[in-house]
Amino acid sequence: MVEAILQPLVQWVTGTIGVYGLLAVFLLMILESTGIPIPSEAISPFAGYLVFAGKMSFFWAVTAGVAGNMVGSWIAYAIGATGGRGLWLRYGRFVGVRAHHLATAEKWFERYGEIVVFVGRILPVVRTFISFPAGAAKMNLVRFSAYTLLGCIPWVTALTYFGYFLGRNWERVGSYLHYLDYLVVLGVVLAVAYLLWRRFSARTPKA
Repeated sequence: MVEAILQPLVQWVTGTIGVYGLLAVFLLMILESTGIPIPSEAISPFAGYLVFAGKMSFFWAVTAGVAGNMVGSWIAYAIGATGGRGLWLRYGRFVGVRAHHLATAEKWFERYGEIVVFVGRILPVVRTFISFPAGAAKMNLVRFSAYTLLGCIPWVTALTYFGYFLGRNWERVGSYLHYLDYLVVLGVVLAVAYLLWRRFSARTPKA
């Protein structure tokens, strides 16, 4: 079911990038970061594939993706800061936005505070909608921008490199890109668990 819904969207995203290149990467990332459910798991990896094919620079592919993320996040922040949440919820359903998506991001922001703007960039759903509650809370714009940038750079770089790494195998695995979110989250959890284990082991006195 999920694949049946996402596959046409992924094909549209990759086709648009194939025609308009870096401009499409930039604009699609703006839409994704504004809250419209366009999968960054298709945008940046396909840009990486174009890098592999020699049709795009890795540096500019990442730059376009990060810049789009930043602009889209500022727009979402502004909507939250100006009280546009209700309007977004009322009309957002026409572009695939659901109330529970925003509720999830708001819950994370209330529970963990401003740092979730940074950490949330690798979390499904939270990543796309976290800018709204940050704006509604009138989070300092400079800190918001810094956290957003620091979170966007590794995420976009990793996705772009993933597409470059796939190379010619892109078409065979493209339909499974929506699972990449969970792989990344699992990797982060395992890395944190390993670091905590190392720290605990170092403090444990040897017999």
